[in-house]
Amino acid sequence: MDLYFSPLACSMATRIAFYEAGEAANYLEVDPKTKVVRNDGSDFRHVNPLGLVPTLRTDNGTVLTENAAILQYVADRFPKAGLGTTSAIERSRLHQWLCFIGTELHKGLFVPLLDKKAGPEVKSYVLEKNLSRLDYLENYLKGREYLLDHFSVADAYLVTVINWTMATPPVELAKWPAVKAYYERLRTRPSIAKALAEEFELYKAEIARHKAAA
Repeated sequence: MDLYFSPLACSMATRIAFYEAGEAANYLEVDPKTKVVRNDGSDFRHVNPLGLVPTLRTDNGTVLTENAAILQYVADRFPKAGLGTTSAIERSRLHQWLCFIGTELHKGLFVPLLDKKAGPEVKSYVLEKNLSRLDYLENYLKGREYLLDHFSVADAYLVTVINWTMATPPVELAKWPAVKAYYERLRTRPSIAKALAEEFELYKAEIARHKAAA
């Protein structure tokens, strides 16, 4: 399988899922500015016209987009890894959390805060409106180790998104101790620690390339 990714983007959740499952993938790095696939110099938009990662090409050539869909596919593809669920209600709960992370945290809170073109008023409005999502997560995680009753692809996605607080100073994790404890605990999990370390190095190289090209 081919995983198109950008360093420390939401696509890291799928890398974590592959590592957790102990399965191999072909990792193709996409420059987020130029949309060039660094492995071969091709235009990523020929694979995904929107130019968004993650994008997954399965073994039979099917191209999948959207984080929630890709993560559920990986969980289903490698059931022995236990990254998904077995019962219908638990599958719905998994989908619930993937949707919450993708809409309320990823797109609703962090994307505007990370957008360099968004002005102070926009970011102030986003914080006022959406920090309550972290309050909700804080109350839910109290006394819990994972989002479900076991580590799942939803946790891989949540850790990936929470990691962006390094670049969003207004979101100080100390204000949400249960969320902070969850993040600090899970970032030491071997699959997550490996993904973070590898993608951080790639991210530093990406920043250096962009500065040199400016």
